Amino acid sequence: MKKLLIQFDTDKHPSSFDRIVPYDAGVDDVLSYGNVTPEDVPGLVQGAFFTRGELKYTAIWVGGSSVPAGEAILKKVQKTFFGPFKVSVMLDSNGCNTTAATAVAKIVKALDVSGQRIVVGAGTGPVGLRAAGLLASEGAHVVLTSRQLARAQQAAEAVNQRFKVSSVEAAVLADEETARHALAGAVALFTAGAAGAQLVSQAVWSSIPSLKLIADINAVPPLGIEGLDMNDNGTDREGRLAFGALGIGGRKMKVHRTCVARLFESNDVLMDAEQVYQVAKELV
Repeated sequence: MKKLLIQFDTDKHPSSFDRIVPYDAGVDDVLSYGNVTPEDVPGLVQGAFFTRGELKYTAIWVGGSSVPAGEAILKKVQKTFFGPFKVSVMLDSNGCNTTAATAVAKIVKALDVSGQRIVVGAGTGPVGLRAAGLLASEGAHVVLTSRQLARAQQAAEAVNQRFKVSSVEAAVLADEETARHALAGAVALFTAGAAGAQLVSQAVWSSIPSLKLIADINAVPPLGIEGLDMNDNGTDREGRLAFGALGIGGRKMKVHRTCVARLFESNDVLMDAEQVYQVAKELV
């Protein structure tokens, strides 16, 4: 039987990125749906598992630009399953799980983060939220930042609840003064801001004596961390280990493809943040 991946995207146009990668992971065809809401899910899921005798050859991919919207779709998908009627499913809205998992796997391979202060800059986006949760799950004390304190606080509370931790706190990172305050005592800085937005200057991060590692997922100049190169992959930058978007992204693609391939090993595989992170730790 052919391996079929059904793409549930919460945006108007299903992601071409998410549609293309599965073919490199050995999927035979991708059926894409856009603007998917929780109300759409039961009919689409039932159509997927009532049509095939061997359910391990069908899997569902949940994507889109919004993590909360993707989580709502995932929840509805799982509620639609019953008895033996289920298929494997993966959530990766805006690369939230694959990118965050790969970046965190690189960080924890390079540093012992347990009990350490780690700053997640611009942490209210899809990747920042997941990275904060995974780092907290590894025992780190995470400082999740935004330009607005209220937004950072809301995000920190959501991460603590989602990952069942209490070690994620909020802070403002909007200029050099707030950046120095947030980074005081931190051993690592991971930025996950919008493309082309510099968050921390080289003058700031190079002045923090405790800082041992810097990492950024932005590949559009100016990068999120000044003085870092997008190709950095453990490069020494003023005595700090540096990881850039392409240094992280190359391995992220392998994690992405591996997770998709594993969806077809049985009909009950779940790939959310924790499961994707385990794959990333295997491959990093």
